[in-house]
Amino acid sequence: MGTPSPEAKPNGGGHGGSSGSGGGSGVLRRMTSRGREESHRTATPLELFFDLCFVVAVAQAGKQLVHALAENHPNTGIPGYFMMFFGVWWAWVNFSWFSSAYDTDDVLYRVVTLVQMAGVLILAAGIPRAFGNSDFTLVWFGYAVMRLALVSQWLRAARSASGEERRTALRYAIGVSLCQIGWLGLLFLPTHAKPWLFLGMAIAEMSVPAFAEHRHQTGWHPHHIAERYGLFTIIVLGETVSAATVAVQSAVDEHEALAELLPIAGGGLLIIFAAYWIYFAVPIHLHLASNRQAFLWGYGHYFVFGSAAAIGAGIEVVIEEAVGKAHISTFAAASTVTVATALFMFSVWLIHSRHHKRDLAEQSVLPISAVLVLSCTFAGHAAVLLAGLVATATVAAGVLLSSRPTAGARPQATGESADTT
Repeated sequence: MGTPSPEAKPNGGGHGGSSGSGGGSGVLRRMTSRGREESHRTATPLELFFDLCFVVAVAQAGKQLVHALAENHPNTGIPGYFMMFFGVWWAWVNFSWFSSAYDTDDVLYRVVTLVQMAGVLILAAGIPRAFGNSDFTLVWFGYAVMRLALVSQWLRAARSASGEERRTALRYAIGVSLCQIGWLGLLFLPTHAKPWLFLGMAIAEMSVPAFAEHRHQTGWHPHHIAERYGLFTIIVLGETVSAATVAVQSAVDEHEALAELLPIAGGGLLIIFAAYWIYFAVPIHLHLASNRQAFLWGYGHYFVFGSAAAIGAGIEVVIEEAVGKAHISTFAAASTVTVATALFMFSVWLIHSRHHKRDLAEQSVLPISAVLVLSCTFAGHAAVLLAGLVATATVAAGVLLSSRPTAGARPQATGESADTT
Protein backbone atom coordinates (compact mmCIF):
# COMPACT_ATOMS: atom_id res chain seq x y z
CA MET A 1 0.00 0.00 0.00
CA GLY A 2 1.53 3.30 -0.99
CA THR A 3 2.16 5.55 -3.93
CA PRO A 4 3.94 4.11 -6.95
CA SER A 5 7.54 4.76 -7.68
CA PRO A 6 8.70 6.24 -10.96
CA GLU A 7 9.96 2.76 -11.81
CA ALA A 8 6.43 1.34 -11.99
CA LYS A 9 5.66 0.38 -15.57
CA PRO A 10 2.30 -0.28 -17.17
CA ASN A 11 1.75 -3.84 -18.16
CA GLY A 12 -0.33 -5.14 -20.99
CA GLY A 13 -4.04 -5.72 -21.03
CA GLY A 14 -6.06 -8.73 -20.03
CA HIS A 15 -9.64 -9.09 -18.94
CA GLY A 16 -11.01 -5.59 -19.15
CA GLY A 17 -7.55 -4.07 -19.09
CA SER A 18 -7.05 -5.43 -15.60
CA SER A 19 -4.41 -8.06 -16.15
CA GLY A 20 -0.74 -7.46 -16.39
CA SER A 21 1.59 -9.11 -18.81
CA GLY A 22 5.24 -8.85 -17.99
CA GLY A 23 6.15 -11.21 -20.77
CA GLY A 24 5.70 -14.94 -21.09
CA SER A 25 2.68 -17.12 -21.72
CA GLY A 26 -0.68 -17.10 -20.01
CA VAL A 27 0.47 -20.01 -17.84
CA LEU A 28 3.34 -18.12 -16.23
CA ARG A 29 4.20 -14.47 -16.79
CA ARG A 30 6.94 -12.37 -15.27
CA MET A 31 5.41 -10.58 -12.27
CA THR A 32 6.38 -6.95 -12.85
CA SER A 33 4.88 -3.85 -11.30
CA ARG A 34 1.72 -2.43 -12.84
CA GLY A 35 1.66 1.23 -13.88
CA ARG A 36 -0.38 3.83 -12.06
CA GLU A 37 -1.29 5.55 -15.32
CA GLU A 38 -2.54 2.34 -16.91
CA SER A 39 -5.78 3.04 -18.75
CA HIS A 40 -9.06 1.14 -18.37
CA ARG A 41 -7.96 -0.53 -15.12
CA THR A 42 -10.96 -2.29 -13.62
CA ALA A 43 -11.69 -5.13 -11.22
CA THR A 44 -11.41 -8.63 -12.66
CA PRO A 45 -13.95 -11.48 -12.36
CA LEU A 46 -11.43 -13.27 -10.12
CA GLU A 47 -11.37 -10.31 -7.73
CA LEU A 48 -15.17 -10.26 -7.58
CA PHE A 49 -15.22 -14.01 -6.88
CA PHE A 50 -12.62 -13.39 -4.18
CA ASP A 51 -14.87 -10.77 -2.54
CA LEU A 52 -17.87 -13.10 -2.54
CA CYS A 53 -15.90 -15.76 -0.69
CA PHE A 54 -14.76 -13.21 1.88
CA VAL A 55 -18.27 -11.99 2.54
CA VAL A 56 -19.12 -15.54 3.68
CA ALA A 57 -16.76 -14.99 6.60
CA VAL A 58 -18.27 -11.54 7.21
CA ALA A 59 -21.70 -13.18 7.39
CA GLN A 60 -20.45 -15.77 9.88
CA ALA A 61 -19.00 -13.08 12.13
CA GLY A 62 -22.27 -11.14 11.91
CA LYS A 63 -24.30 -14.22 12.81
CA GLN A 64 -22.24 -14.82 15.93
CA LEU A 65 -22.56 -11.15 16.87
CA VAL A 66 -26.35 -11.41 16.63
CA HIS A 67 -26.38 -14.45 18.90
CA ALA A 68 -24.11 -12.81 21.49
CA LEU A 69 -26.03 -9.54 21.60
CA ALA A 70 -29.45 -11.20 21.68
CA GLU A 71 -28.30 -13.31 24.65
CA ASN A 72 -27.04 -10.16 26.40
CA HIS A 73 -23.33 -11.02 26.10
CA PRO A 74 -21.91 -7.81 24.60
CA ASN A 75 -18.68 -8.07 26.60
CA THR A 76 -17.66 -11.14 24.61
CA GLY A 77 -19.69 -10.63 21.43
CA ILE A 78 -18.45 -7.19 20.43
CA PRO A 79 -14.70 -7.85 20.97
CA GLY A 80 -15.09 -11.24 19.28
CA TYR A 81 -16.75 -9.63 16.29
CA PHE A 82 -14.02 -7.02 15.92
CA MET A 83 -11.32 -9.69 16.20
CA MET A 84 -12.86 -11.97 13.58
CA PHE A 85 -13.67 -9.08 11.29
CA PHE A 86 -10.08 -7.83 11.48
CA GLY A 87 -8.72 -11.14 10.23
CA VAL A 88 -11.09 -11.18 7.27
CA TRP A 89 -10.68 -7.47 6.48
CA TRP A 90 -6.90 -7.41 6.74
CA ALA A 91 -6.41 -10.42 4.46
CA TRP A 92 -8.77 -8.78 1.95
CA VAL A 93 -6.89 -5.47 2.17
CA ASN A 94 -3.51 -7.07 1.59
CA PHE A 95 -4.71 -9.04 -1.41
CA SER A 96 -6.45 -6.01 -2.95
CA TRP A 97 -3.42 -3.73 -2.77
CA PHE A 98 -1.05 -6.47 -3.93
CA SER A 99 -3.25 -7.30 -6.92
CA SER A 100 -3.52 -3.62 -7.81
CA ALA A 101 0.27 -3.48 -8.03
CA TYR A 102 1.17 -6.93 -9.38
CA ASP A 103 -1.83 -8.78 -10.85
CA THR A 104 -0.58 -10.89 -13.78
CA ASP A 105 -3.77 -12.95 -14.24
CA ASP A 106 -1.75 -15.96 -15.30
CA VAL A 107 -2.46 -19.52 -14.21
CA LEU A 108 -0.15 -19.49 -11.18
CA TYR A 109 -1.56 -16.17 -9.94
CA ARG A 110 -5.12 -17.48 -10.24
CA VAL A 111 -4.32 -20.73 -8.43
CA VAL A 112 -2.65 -18.92 -5.53
CA THR A 113 -5.64 -16.56 -5.32
CA LEU A 114 -8.00 -19.54 -5.20
CA VAL A 115 -5.91 -20.93 -2.34
CA GLN A 116 -6.45 -17.66 -0.46
CA MET A 117 -10.18 -17.99 -1.06
CA ALA A 118 -10.08 -21.52 0.38
CA GLY A 119 -8.28 -20.07 3.39
CA VAL A 120 -11.01 -17.56 4.18
CA LEU A 121 -13.65 -20.29 3.93
CA ILE A 122 -11.67 -22.35 6.47
CA LEU A 123 -11.49 -19.27 8.69
CA ALA A 124 -15.25 -18.75 8.31
CA ALA A 125 -15.89 -22.34 9.39
CA GLY A 126 -13.90 -21.74 12.58
CA ILE A 127 -15.65 -18.52 13.62
CA PRO A 128 -18.45 -20.22 15.66
CA ARG A 129 -15.86 -22.16 17.69
CA ALA A 130 -13.80 -19.03 18.26
CA PHE A 131 -16.87 -17.21 19.56
CA GLY A 132 -18.31 -20.06 21.60
CA ASN A 133 -15.27 -21.82 23.02
CA SER A 134 -12.37 -19.45 22.34
CA ASP A 135 -11.00 -22.20 20.09
CA PHE A 136 -9.02 -20.44 17.36
CA THR A 137 -7.51 -23.54 15.72
CA LEU A 138 -9.51 -23.36 12.47
CA VAL A 139 -9.39 -19.56 12.41
CA TRP A 140 -5.61 -19.60 12.78
CA PHE A 141 -5.20 -22.29 10.13
CA GLY A 142 -7.45 -20.53 7.64
CA TYR A 143 -5.65 -17.25 8.23
CA ALA A 144 -2.30 -19.01 7.82
CA VAL A 145 -3.38 -20.43 4.45
CA MET A 146 -4.29 -16.94 3.22
CA ARG A 147 -1.18 -15.26 4.55
CA LEU A 148 1.32 -17.86 3.39
CA ALA A 149 -0.26 -17.78 -0.07
CA LEU A 150 0.30 -14.02 -0.07
CA VAL A 151 3.91 -14.54 1.04
CA SER A 152 4.44 -16.75 -2.02
CA GLN A 153 3.11 -13.93 -4.21
CA TRP A 154 5.51 -11.42 -2.68
CA LEU A 155 8.42 -13.84 -3.16
CA ARG A 156 7.40 -14.25 -6.78
CA ALA A 157 7.31 -10.47 -7.20
CA ALA A 158 10.76 -10.22 -5.59
CA ARG A 159 12.15 -12.81 -8.00
CA SER A 160 11.07 -10.68 -10.96
CA ALA A 161 12.27 -7.37 -9.51
CA SER A 162 15.58 -5.79 -8.66
CA GLY A 163 16.97 -3.04 -6.45
CA GLU A 164 14.64 -1.36 -3.97
CA GLU A 165 11.54 -2.91 -5.51
CA ARG A 166 12.92 -6.38 -4.81
CA ARG A 167 13.85 -5.43 -1.25
CA THR A 168 10.35 -4.04 -0.69
CA ALA A 169 8.78 -7.32 -1.80
CA LEU A 170 11.12 -9.30 0.45
CA ARG A 171 10.32 -7.06 3.42
CA TYR A 172 6.64 -7.74 2.85
CA ALA A 173 7.26 -11.50 2.72
CA ILE A 174 9.35 -11.41 5.92
CA GLY A 175 6.92 -9.13 7.77
CA VAL A 176 3.84 -11.19 6.93
CA SER A 177 5.62 -14.44 7.85
CA LEU A 178 6.79 -13.13 11.23
CA CYS A 179 3.30 -11.92 12.06
CA GLN A 180 1.88 -15.33 11.27
CA ILE A 181 4.24 -16.85 13.83
CA GLY A 182 2.99 -14.31 16.36
CA TRP A 183 -0.61 -15.35 15.79
CA LEU A 184 0.31 -18.81 17.13
CA GLY A 185 -0.31 -17.32 20.56
CA LEU A 186 -4.04 -17.70 19.88
CA LEU A 187 -3.58 -21.46 20.17
CA PHE A 188 -1.58 -21.51 23.40
CA LEU A 189 -2.32 -18.45 25.53
CA PRO A 190 -5.08 -18.46 28.17
CA THR A 191 -8.43 -17.03 27.11
CA HIS A 192 -8.08 -13.76 29.04
CA ALA A 193 -4.77 -12.98 27.29
CA LYS A 194 -5.99 -13.52 23.72
CA PRO A 195 -7.60 -10.09 23.22
CA TRP A 196 -4.33 -8.43 24.24
CA LEU A 197 -2.38 -10.65 21.84
CA PHE A 198 -4.87 -9.72 19.13
CA LEU A 199 -4.36 -6.01 19.78
CA GLY A 200 -0.58 -6.32 19.63
CA MET A 201 -0.61 -8.48 16.53
CA ALA A 202 -3.11 -6.21 14.75
CA ILE A 203 -0.75 -3.28 15.30
CA ALA A 204 2.17 -5.38 14.06
CA GLU A 205 0.23 -6.46 10.94
CA MET A 206 -0.73 -2.89 10.06
CA SER A 207 2.88 -1.78 10.52
CA VAL A 208 4.16 -4.15 7.84
CA PRO A 209 3.26 -1.91 4.85
CA ALA A 210 5.01 1.10 6.43
CA PHE A 211 8.06 -1.06 7.18
CA ALA A 212 8.10 -2.62 3.71
CA GLU A 213 7.52 0.56 1.70
CA HIS A 214 9.66 3.10 3.55
CA ARG A 215 12.12 3.22 0.62
CA HIS A 216 10.10 2.04 -2.36
CA GLN A 217 6.34 2.42 -2.81
CA THR A 218 4.35 -0.17 -4.72
CA GLY A 219 2.53 0.73 -7.93
CA TRP A 220 -1.13 0.48 -6.96
CA HIS A 221 -3.73 2.09 -9.20
CA PRO A 222 -5.98 4.74 -7.52
CA HIS A 223 -9.06 4.12 -9.65
CA HIS A 224 -8.71 0.36 -9.33
CA ILE A 225 -8.31 0.55 -5.53
CA ALA A 226 -11.30 2.89 -5.20
CA GLU A 227 -13.38 0.50 -7.30
CA ARG A 228 -12.28 -2.53 -5.25
CA TYR A 229 -13.28 -0.86 -1.98
CA GLY A 230 -16.55 0.32 -3.50
CA LEU A 231 -17.43 -3.15 -4.75
CA PHE A 232 -16.71 -4.72 -1.38
CA THR A 233 -18.91 -2.07 0.26
CA ILE A 234 -21.75 -3.08 -2.07
CA ILE A 235 -21.25 -6.77 -1.29
CA VAL A 236 -21.23 -6.13 2.48
CA LEU A 237 -24.39 -4.02 2.19
CA GLY A 238 -25.93 -6.81 0.10
CA GLU A 239 -25.15 -9.30 2.84
CA THR A 240 -26.77 -6.93 5.32
CA VAL A 241 -29.94 -6.83 3.20
CA SER A 242 -29.94 -10.64 2.90
CA ALA A 243 -29.49 -11.25 6.63
CA ALA A 244 -32.19 -8.75 7.55
CA THR A 245 -34.62 -10.20 4.99
CA VAL A 246 -34.15 -13.74 6.26
CA ALA A 247 -34.65 -12.53 9.84
CA VAL A 248 -37.93 -10.80 8.92
CA GLN A 249 -39.17 -13.84 7.01
CA SER A 250 -38.36 -16.20 9.88
CA ALA A 251 -40.03 -13.95 12.43
CA VAL A 252 -43.18 -13.62 10.32
CA ASP A 253 -43.35 -17.39 9.76
CA GLU A 254 -42.89 -18.21 13.44
CA HIS A 255 -44.74 -15.39 15.17
CA GLU A 256 -46.95 -13.69 12.54
CA ALA A 257 -45.96 -10.34 14.08
CA LEU A 258 -46.20 -8.41 10.81
CA ALA A 259 -47.39 -5.17 12.41
CA GLU A 260 -44.33 -5.05 14.71
CA LEU A 261 -41.91 -6.06 11.98
CA LEU A 262 -42.93 -3.76 9.12
CA PRO A 263 -41.55 -0.55 10.72
CA ILE A 264 -38.27 -2.36 11.49
CA ALA A 265 -37.99 -3.71 7.94
CA GLY A 266 -38.87 -0.33 6.42
CA GLY A 267 -36.45 1.60 8.62
CA GLY A 268 -33.67 -0.93 8.06
CA LEU A 269 -34.11 -0.72 4.30
CA LEU A 270 -33.97 3.09 4.41
CA ILE A 271 -30.74 2.91 6.43
CA ILE A 272 -29.10 0.52 3.97
CA PHE A 273 -30.20 2.51 0.92
CA ALA A 274 -28.90 5.70 2.54
CA ALA A 275 -25.60 3.98 3.40
CA TYR A 276 -25.13 3.12 -0.26
CA TRP A 277 -25.95 6.68 -1.35
CA ILE A 278 -23.68 8.29 1.23
CA TYR A 279 -20.68 6.12 0.40
CA PHE A 280 -20.87 6.56 -3.38
CA ALA A 281 -21.68 10.28 -3.37
CA VAL A 282 -18.05 11.19 -4.20
CA PRO A 283 -15.36 9.68 -6.49
CA ILE A 284 -12.67 9.04 -3.90
CA HIS A 285 -9.94 8.02 -6.36
CA LEU A 286 -9.30 11.74 -6.90
CA HIS A 287 -8.20 11.95 -3.27
CA LEU A 288 -5.79 8.99 -3.31
CA ALA A 289 -2.70 10.88 -4.36
CA SER A 290 -0.13 10.24 -1.62
CA ASN A 291 1.23 7.52 0.61
CA ARG A 292 -0.21 9.09 3.76
CA GLN A 293 -3.67 9.55 2.25
CA ALA A 294 -3.71 5.96 1.03
CA PHE A 295 -2.81 4.50 4.43
CA LEU A 296 -5.38 6.55 6.34
CA TRP A 297 -8.15 5.93 3.82
CA GLY A 298 -7.45 2.21 3.44
CA TYR A 299 -7.09 1.49 7.16
CA GLY A 300 -10.14 3.61 8.01
CA HIS A 301 -12.33 1.23 6.03
CA TYR A 302 -12.07 -1.24 8.88
CA PHE A 303 -14.75 0.85 10.59
CA VAL A 304 -16.71 1.47 7.37
CA PHE A 305 -16.93 -2.21 6.45
CA GLY A 306 -17.33 -3.37 10.05
CA SER A 307 -20.16 -0.97 10.82
CA ALA A 308 -21.91 -1.70 7.50
CA ALA A 309 -21.98 -5.41 8.34
CA ALA A 310 -23.00 -4.68 11.94
CA ILE A 311 -26.08 -2.77 10.74
CA GLY A 312 -27.53 -6.02 9.43
CA ALA A 313 -26.67 -7.82 12.66
CA GLY A 314 -28.36 -5.05 14.61
CA ILE A 315 -31.54 -5.30 12.55
CA GLU A 316 -31.66 -9.02 13.30
CA VAL A 317 -31.28 -8.33 17.03
CA VAL A 318 -34.11 -5.76 16.96
CA ILE A 319 -36.35 -8.28 15.19
CA GLU A 320 -35.59 -10.95 17.77
CA GLU A 321 -36.36 -8.50 20.58
CA ALA A 322 -39.64 -7.47 18.92
CA VAL A 323 -40.90 -11.06 18.86
CA GLY A 324 -39.64 -11.90 22.35
CA LYS A 325 -36.67 -14.10 21.41
CA ALA A 326 -33.88 -11.77 22.61
CA HIS A 327 -32.97 -11.47 26.28
CA ILE A 328 -32.23 -7.75 26.21
CA SER A 329 -34.15 -4.51 26.65
CA THR A 330 -35.74 -2.57 23.81
CA PHE A 331 -33.19 0.20 24.37
CA ALA A 332 -30.25 -2.20 24.10
CA ALA A 333 -31.70 -3.78 20.96
CA ALA A 334 -32.26 -0.40 19.32
CA SER A 335 -28.68 0.63 20.11
CA THR A 336 -27.32 -2.27 18.04
CA VAL A 337 -28.71 -0.55 14.93
CA THR A 338 -28.27 3.10 15.84
CA VAL A 339 -24.67 2.80 17.05
CA ALA A 340 -23.63 0.86 13.93
CA THR A 341 -25.41 3.33 11.64
CA ALA A 342 -23.90 6.35 13.39
CA LEU A 343 -20.43 4.79 13.22
CA PHE A 344 -20.87 4.16 9.49
CA MET A 345 -21.92 7.77 8.85
CA PHE A 346 -19.10 9.26 10.89
CA SER A 347 -16.45 6.91 9.46
CA VAL A 348 -17.47 7.64 5.87
CA TRP A 349 -17.37 11.37 6.59
CA LEU A 350 -14.00 11.19 8.36
CA ILE A 351 -12.01 9.22 5.78
CA HIS A 352 -14.04 9.63 2.63
CA SER A 353 -16.57 12.34 1.91
CA ARG A 354 -15.25 15.32 3.89
CA HIS A 355 -12.52 15.83 1.30
CA HIS A 356 -15.18 16.98 -1.17
CA LYS A 357 -17.06 19.48 1.02
CA ARG A 358 -17.28 23.13 0.03
CA ASP A 359 -18.29 24.78 3.31
CA LEU A 360 -19.30 24.23 6.93
CA ALA A 361 -22.91 23.44 6.04
CA GLU A 362 -21.89 20.51 3.86
CA GLN A 363 -19.25 19.37 6.36
CA SER A 364 -21.83 19.28 9.15
CA VAL A 365 -24.41 17.01 7.52
CA LEU A 366 -22.97 13.58 8.33
CA PRO A 367 -21.61 14.34 11.85
CA ILE A 368 -24.93 15.92 12.88
CA SER A 369 -26.87 13.06 11.33
CA ALA A 370 -24.76 10.54 13.26
CA VAL A 371 -25.72 12.26 16.52
CA LEU A 372 -29.40 12.35 15.52
CA VAL A 373 -29.32 8.64 14.68
CA LEU A 374 -27.87 7.91 18.11
CA SER A 375 -30.67 9.91 19.71
CA CYS A 376 -33.18 7.62 17.98
CA THR A 377 -32.10 4.89 20.41
CA PHE A 378 -34.46 6.41 22.98
CA ALA A 379 -37.49 5.98 20.68
CA GLY A 380 -38.15 2.41 21.77
CA HIS A 381 -39.70 0.17 19.12
CA ALA A 382 -39.78 3.09 16.67
CA ALA A 383 -36.00 3.55 16.82
CA VAL A 384 -35.10 1.76 13.59
CA LEU A 385 -37.82 3.49 11.58
CA LEU A 386 -36.81 6.92 12.92
CA ALA A 387 -33.13 6.18 12.23
CA GLY A 388 -34.10 5.26 8.67
CA LEU A 389 -35.96 8.54 8.27
CA VAL A 390 -32.95 10.47 9.62
CA ALA A 391 -30.69 8.63 7.14
CA THR A 392 -33.08 9.51 4.31
CA ALA A 393 -33.12 13.16 5.41
CA THR A 394 -29.31 13.07 5.46
CA VAL A 395 -29.22 12.10 1.81
CA ALA A 396 -31.79 14.75 0.91
CA ALA A 397 -29.83 17.44 2.79
CA GLY A 398 -26.64 16.45 1.01
CA VAL A 399 -28.29 16.64 -2.40
CA LEU A 400 -29.86 20.05 -1.68
CA LEU A 401 -26.71 21.59 -0.22
CA SER A 402 -24.44 20.35 -3.00
CA SER A 403 -26.78 21.70 -5.68
CA ARG A 404 -26.51 25.27 -4.40
CA PRO A 405 -24.84 27.78 -6.76
CA THR A 406 -22.00 28.84 -4.48
CA ALA A 407 -19.84 31.76 -5.50
CA GLY A 408 -16.22 30.78 -5.96
CA ALA A 409 -16.93 27.07 -5.65
CA ARG A 410 -14.21 24.82 -6.99
CA PRO A 411 -14.84 23.40 -10.48
CA GLN A 412 -16.49 20.00 -10.44
CA ALA A 413 -13.95 17.33 -11.31
CA THR A 414 -14.50 15.06 -14.25
CA GLY A 415 -16.78 12.21 -13.28
CA GLU A 416 -17.64 13.74 -9.90
CA SER A 417 -21.13 13.31 -8.59
CA ALA A 418 -23.26 16.37 -7.96
CA ASP A 419 -24.17 14.98 -4.54
CA THR A 420 -21.46 15.31 -1.91
CA THR A 421 -23.40 13.98 1.05
